Amino acid sequence: MLARHVLGWDLTKLAVSLRDAPPPSFQDHYDAAIARRLEREPVSQIVGHREFWGLDFEVTRDVLTPRPETEFAVQAVLDVCRANPAPDFRPIIVDVGTGSGCIAIALATELPRAMFIASDTSLPALTVARRNAVRHGVAHRIAFLHTRKIPPENDIDIIVSNPPYIPEAQKEALSPEVRLFEPHTALFGGTSGLLYYEDLLSERVYWDLDRSGGRVIVEVGHDQAAAVAALADPRWWTLERTYRDLQGIERTLVFARR
Repeated sequence: MLARHVLGWDLTKLAVSLRDAPPPSFQDHYDAAIARRLEREPVSQIVGHREFWGLDFEVTRDVLTPRPETEFAVQAVLDVCRANPAPDFRPIIVDVGTGSGCIAIALATELPRAMFIASDTSLPALTVARRNAVRHGVAHRIAFLHTRKIPPENDIDIIVSNPPYIPEAQKEALSPEVRLFEPHTALFGGTSGLLYYEDLLSERVYWDLDRSGGRVIVEVGHDQAAAVAALADPRWWTLERTYRDLQGIERTLVFARR
């Protein structure tokens, strides 16, 4: 991957050219990339992009690298939207803590009738997300907001989020690639790791969702599903569905508004 990045080649070009002499400038640039990797800098940041949902996303130190397990949150939103029987269903979807914009942008490419609000507390992250939205031709359907709060709209249909969920006490146990190079504001969710779920499942969110029946869809840490589900007041929420990753771990929860 680093060689392809330095050469500007795709995988096919690299495969058919492996026996050829490298270009004169290749070795110096390749050595520089390898040196960065030896310092444990993530490959995604060295090459500046990562694939998510079949799309290419710009990645910098201002955003989390999109991860495969987050694709379950995208799938959960699609399942909710496609189950709606209304032929003119035009959902308003809020992506809280959008980061690189990967969730909102992936959904925008799949749901051409939907409109989106993508919020984040980080202005640099929103800048990256806007560039990604422009790259994929969906920027005109996404409003980017610099805020932690869920926008006070009264016709939101779905709130989706991959919030910071790592407990502060686990910081030193993280790999250097994560601990040293990814933004801490996007990683750590307070002492318990549940701080942002309390916001997302608060009683106030009930009133922000459209009265035809809204959803809150969240990604959770590998051992957090039960704890997050317990935060949902049964007066307002029903745990409608869970999605398990390829290891069988519950990673995405769908809460339906009562």
